[in-house]
Amino acid sequence: MLLFLVSLIGFMVLNLAPGGPLSQYALTPGMTKEALDRIAEQMGLNRPLPIQYLDWFWNLLQGDWGKSYRDGRPVLEIIGGHLFATLLLMGSSTLVAVLIGTWIGIHSAVRQGSVFDYVTTVGAMVALSIPTFWFGLIAIFVFSLWLGWLPAGNMYTVGDGSAADYAVHLIMPSLVLALVNVATWSRYMRSATLDVMSQDFVRTARAKGLTPRRVLMKHIVGNALVPMITLAGLQLPTLLGGALVTETVFTWPGMGRLFLDSLGYNDYPVVMGLLMFSAVLVLIGNLAADLLVALVDPRIRLE
Repeated sequence: MLLFLVSLIGFMVLNLAPGGPLSQYALTPGMTKEALDRIAEQMGLNRPLPIQYLDWFWNLLQGDWGKSYRDGRPVLEIIGGHLFATLLLMGSSTLVAVLIGTWIGIHSAVRQGSVFDYVTTVGAMVALSIPTFWFGLIAIFVFSLWLGWLPAGNMYTVGDGSAADYAVHLIMPSLVLALVNVATWSRYMRSATLDVMSQDFVRTARAKGLTPRRVLMKHIVGNALVPMITLAGLQLPTLLGGALVTETVFTWPGMGRLFLDSLGYNDYPVVMGLLMFSAVLVLIGNLAADLLVALVDPRIRLE
């Protein structure tokens, strides 16, 4: 039902936007109204919108996601060609955000009120307040133009394509995309850790004479990570949105860059395909998070 609503709203918004899919054809020199009408009839765009939507949705259910208006290639083939780049960027940035954000959150909670806590709190507020594209442009200026340490964009060097070359090109976009997520993750992890530290079982563990490190690692961190698993699933839409901006800044050939290019060309089948694919990824991410929480937390399994 959710996918149906996403598809319906996306289809209506795209078709209500000014221009329409025929706007690119109208720019062709010598194009006449009769020729445009003929193209619209061939593409099925002269039918009522509800009929167009039902026809598109029925084909979608059968595995036919349509063909691009730009080059006639199947939409799934186009998305598949950009999927690896997005998954590589999102996977690496998520790993960085989880590792660094978890460490900062735990240490901020353990050292509540310290200089470290105040510095990380201010840093998180700054990171959440400044747009992602600004961080990307500053990173390009400093590390590419000024210092010359890292490439300014693209996924690999033409003619190279080695693993080391991929890794070098991945450093800046993954860190920029991870920056805002580190801020979010560290704040939530700090709150979850402080909440667990105030529980009775933690005080009992300390009363038994366990070392502070053992109490932290065995009783506090494990329980604080349970709500963070749910957060990881809920952050997937934010991560996809950030990837769109980051891929554009660093000319990364992923689905975010494809989405903006397709919007510019009014390539509606590709745009709708990306919307549906993103919705499916979000649903899978949330479902996986719920299942993982049920596996980790025995209290949920008992219910």
